[in-house]
Amino acid sequence: MSKEETKFTVGKTTFYQGANQTHPLFRIEAGIPCQSAREQASELMGYARDMTLDGLMEDKPHLIWASHYLCALAKALMDDAELGMMR
Repeated sequence: MSKEETKFTVGKTTFYQGANQTHPLFRIEAGIPCQSAREQASELMGYARDMTLDGLMEDKPHLIWASHYLCALAKALMDDAELGMMR
């Protein structure tokens, strides 16, 4: 893919947490190359999987909660990359 054909994240995807979900915890930044965003999301999902397994095997629920946030970040990154690919 040439430089002119490179697609980028759009910066519209947010992750909400807490009561009433009125304030985003984080937002994906615009301008990340979509291929890079997908690769980073895949890496985050691998870490989240490892943390979930460790949390279950070692009875450490805080690792499972941390993996939940990593999964949410990875999903937001993938969602924003998909929006960028549709442009």
